[in-house]
Amino acid sequence: MSPTAGSTRGGGTGGWRWLAVAIAAIILAPILITLLSWLQPDQAIWEHLSQTVLTRLIGNTVFLIVGVAALVLLLGVSLAWLTAVCEFPGRRVFDWALMLPLAVPAYVLAFTFIGILDYSGPVQGSLRDWFGSSDWFPPIRSPGGVVLVMGLVLYPYVYMLARTAFMAQGPTLMEAARIAGMGPWRAFFRVALPMARPAIAAGTALALMEALADFGAVAVFNYDTFTTAIYKAWYGFFSIEVAAQLASLLLLFVAVALFTERYTRGRARFFQVAGSGHRIVLRGTRAWLATGFAGGVLAVAFLIPLFQLVWWVIWHSIGDLDARYLNLLLRTVGLGLMAAFITVSVALVLAYAKRIQPDWLTRRAVAASTLGYALPGSVLAVAVMLVFTWLDNAMVSLFGLGGGGWLAGSLVALLLAYSIRFMAVAFSSVDAAVEQIRPSIPEAARCLGAGQGRLLREVYLPMLRPGLFAGALLVCVDVMKEMPATLLMRPFGWDTLAVRIFELTSEGEWERAALPAVTLVLVGLLPVIFLVRRSAQQPRRSSRGTVQATAGRDLRLGGA
Repeated sequence: MSPTAGSTRGGGTGGWRWLAVAIAAIILAPILITLLSWLQPDQAIWEHLSQTVLTRLIGNTVFLIVGVAALVLLLGVSLAWLTAVCEFPGRRVFDWALMLPLAVPAYVLAFTFIGILDYSGPVQGSLRDWFGSSDWFPPIRSPGGVVLVMGLVLYPYVYMLARTAFMAQGPTLMEAARIAGMGPWRAFFRVALPMARPAIAAGTALALMEALADFGAVAVFNYDTFTTAIYKAWYGFFSIEVAAQLASLLLLFVAVALFTERYTRGRARFFQVAGSGHRIVLRGTRAWLATGFAGGVLAVAFLIPLFQLVWWVIWHSIGDLDARYLNLLLRTVGLGLMAAFITVSVALVLAYAKRIQPDWLTRRAVAASTLGYALPGSVLAVAVMLVFTWLDNAMVSLFGLGGGGWLAGSLVALLLAYSIRFMAVAFSSVDAAVEQIRPSIPEAARCLGAGQGRLLREVYLPMLRPGLFAGALLVCVDVMKEMPATLLMRPFGWDTLAVRIFELTSEGEWERAALPAVTLVLVGLLPVIFLVRRSAQQPRRSSRGTVQATAGRDLRLGGA
């Protein structure tokens, strides 16, 4: 029995356990109701979907999964190996700079690429001036274009975890393989890569979960997936039940990716640390090829799109910096702050309940409360709307309230969806701060007669301020960038910067969408900077999953 568990059992702690159970029930209820939507299928709509789009939805989703997996593996593993093991010009900069694409929402990179590479864009325009034709240029509005954009945005998931695993192995491991007679390539594929495989698989699973959850990028490309089908069923067929049934199908794909991540992480028990050693020094052509490869990926995924956005802002959309834009910014920040306060407060309750009553039921309830991060925003939007629509109908039946829509179209529903979606982000930060408090400190307070409420208020809260602030910052930024849940659930008059980007890109006005996009990219840099600092402080030690689990948690914080 741990000191914390043993010392905190007893009087006055049972209520926290049941509070955690109640929170888990609230979070799991929308998911359960979404699955129960199959009890009343709409035969006419499903016949139409099966005859027209269902096969294409499944095919497009499978192609997206396979393509994104291949690209993030290629980019993430190769770049991780170069920065973790090799020495070449610019390595120290690329080591952290290659994580910057996490700051760019996928839908922003999508419309930027279309603006640059489409037929009317500057690239094809220049090719026609030089060669007389650009018909041979690969079309960006294609399934390959979707995979390219998603891969460039999501490769940091694999890069970060693989880099951490390669660093944990230590350069002397490769030196031992070389002494055993293996060449560089054979040593990589026979020794280093198999040892890093659990981390690489976990990073790939995280990337695929994000790809499945994406709505904005696939909508920009008019590439039908389950997320776009959910939107069309809701606003096209005006059937939230069919939207819920499509959402439950999407959950099957997400469940596979989530199971893959959990399975690979569960098998990863040890990372061997081979001790200090010299990096593999690349010289001559190899050194500059490594620099060119890393620099090319960084330029295509972050620098060139950011430059294009800033160019559009200066020359085309600076006039949109008016009262309407400021109102959008204020609403976006306001939603982020409200959601951050609610989510961090609930996360504090969960972390405190886990600390003072760490029994099986409490731990399971806390784990269930953080499952929302694996759910796409569109799925959560449908689930929450189903629950609140049922509550509205019940209020009409019981109290005779006319009109309905009291809860379903309210800010409460949107904030609940945000809290469920990003509870894992807040809890990771708060729980890490709670675990750093030595058990002897609250024990001393209890010996002086402090109850649980006073203990939380006067001992824990002052010591948890950095963790609470970090969790609130990360949740606020994630909420500001969230598109599908906001688009589907926002009350009238509560448009945000993400919604404005969707409206402008739907009309093909890439230049005018640049101003809100630049704002979101700059805001998105905050959690990436946090992630880079955490990565720089990452201890290189061998423990049961410590390196991989910590890096995986940080990736969730940075890329949500």
